[in-house]
Amino acid sequence: MNPRRTQQPIRFSLSISGSDFLRYYQGGAVMVSVLAEDLRRIQFPARHLRPFVSEGGIQGRFEMLLDQDNRFISMKRL
Repeated sequence: MNPRRTQQPIRFSLSISGSDFLRYYQGGAVMVSVLAEDLRRIQFPARHLRPFVSEGGIQGRFEMLLDQDNRFISMKRL
């Protein structure tokens, strides 16, 4: 079995208010689209942000890792 090889990390900043993220949480919006620091536009399921939600929404700088097939591996706040 081959271990998953990761690509370079994708770093981006987010600032989503609590009321705006509520749309994602309630299913009104499923995907989040952001401009990464390397100027790539990336889109990913909003569910990956749930661990980072506070009453004020989501703010901060994040790093996402994908495998060689661009499948989600992990995300962390920097």
